[in-house]
Amino acid sequence: MSTRNKTFLLIALVLISDQVLKLWIKTHMTLGQEFRVFGNWFIIHFTENNGMAFGMELWGEYGKLALSLFRIVAIVLIGFYLAWLIRKKMPAGLVLGISLIFAGAIGNLLDSAFYGMLFNESYIEPAKFLPEGGGYASFLHGRVVDMFYFPIINTTWPSWVPFFGGSHFIFFRPVFNIADSAITTGVLYLLIFQRKTLFDKNA
Repeated sequence: MSTRNKTFLLIALVLISDQVLKLWIKTHMTLGQEFRVFGNWFIIHFTENNGMAFGMELWGEYGKLALSLFRIVAIVLIGFYLAWLIRKKMPAGLVLGISLIFAGAIGNLLDSAFYGMLFNESYIEPAKFLPEGGGYASFLHGRVVDMFYFPIINTTWPSWVPFFGGSHFIFFRPVFNIADSAITTGVLYLLIFQRKTLFDKNA
């Protein structure tokens, strides 16, 4: 299989799995609802965020709009870069790493761009697709659906620990989705395995 076909397949797999899971969560669970997949350290926990990966946020409505517009610009630029890499027949590992970031960015943009118009709120009951009263937000003002929660360590700092003694500690606290995972995996893969190719000035 050519690098181009592998790229299309990888992007399609990330986008389809990301959106199918988000749609299921959105239409079957209410905000804050959760169920345990594996003990106390792998939990499906439905939450939404207005901002970036792993629940980080920017300020207010204008911050949300700015982030959505930034995502669009970034996706366009990454798309052109990806096409250039394929055309130049660059190493498959580099192309696939960029593809993961590209697919993840599109996955979260779809939530921000369209979910607010397609669904109502999920506070009391699971959201309805295309509700009669309209969605909960306008174009580019939707919220990103997150669900993966891995509180692998859930404990309290010993009292003798400076500054943190007696406080609650959870690792890993952020709740994230498949798109976030694709972006993070792509970035780490490039930095660890493709760093020389990525930053080679003669490439």
